[in-house]
Amino acid sequence: MRVLGIETSCDETGLGIYDTAHGLMAHALFSQVEIHQPYGGVVPELASRDHVRRILPLIKKVMAESGSSCDDLGGIAYTAGPGLVGALLVGAAVGSSLAMTWDVPALGVHHMEGHLLAPMLEASPPRFPFLALLVSGGHTLLVAVQGVGRYQILGESIDDAAGEAFDKTAKMLGLTYPGGPALAKLAEQGDAQRFHFPRPMTTRPGLDFSFSGLKTFARTTWAEHAPDEQSKADIARAFEDAVIDTLAIKCKRAMKQSGLKDLVIAGGVSANRALRGRLQSLVDKEGGRLFCPRAEFCTDNGAMIAYAGWCRMLHEGKKQTAFAVQARWSIESLQPV
Repeated sequence: MRVLGIETSCDETGLGIYDTAHGLMAHALFSQVEIHQPYGGVVPELASRDHVRRILPLIKKVMAESGSSCDDLGGIAYTAGPGLVGALLVGAAVGSSLAMTWDVPALGVHHMEGHLLAPMLEASPPRFPFLALLVSGGHTLLVAVQGVGRYQILGESIDDAAGEAFDKTAKMLGLTYPGGPALAKLAEQGDAQRFHFPRPMTTRPGLDFSFSGLKTFARTTWAEHAPDEQSKADIARAFEDAVIDTLAIKCKRAMKQSGLKDLVIAGGVSANRALRGRLQSLVDKEGGRLFCPRAEFCTDNGAMIAYAGWCRMLHEGKKQTAFAVQARWSIESLQPV
């Protein structure tokens, strides 16, 4: 089966084609960073409009690069949520329309399931069961994964996601959008000993996260010190260290609670090199293995949607004429495959 995947949940238009025999055959991505940069964050209406402009040329691109025609496709998968409703509707409408025209099944895919399964696209994929840390701009989840669709949320953020906290702190420091990568780069120049930020919710039981207080702590620290470049770098380093330590502490606790030693990290924040290094050390000590997608598949992309759709269409491939999107959608509500 060959599946075309469409990702339009936020500010990146992603396309991919996954095939049973050939694996990932092609993928393409257009990032809207330059469009949203002047505003310091994603403007939903601008995101939706740009998806409309980009999606058909990108579909033509991946179809040509993979040598595929409409007759070769066994289905079309599109991101149905969670995400920005207007942006989601673009991919859902185009995907469902093409599916009706080409007489193939269409399937709405959960965005975070796409991220969770992204490491399956690598040469050495993880085997079920495993523990997954999903860290992005909109989500921070610890999930026990027994198989496709068999997910148990062990912990999640009660306020800002880790990626959102990175972006907002970076904006406070005057860094350009997207703030997370910019803050991580600046943190490399920071003195790790100068400031110590709290590790929120690590002294109490449980696996939930809270990062909003770290933003306040960073703002207070910034206000109390001279606004020079070194202080900015030191605050960035202290903030990044606090987030990474918190994530690592919770992962270790989740390993003990679940008995799972293999750890998958995915989502935009999983591209952070310091985080990967810290979690690699953790799993080495615990006797497990760390799995993460290549950098281009950490952020939103069509390849992960094509793969997730392929997994489900092998069992759920039914022709659909209607479509629906969801701004909020619990990953635990998905049906097992």
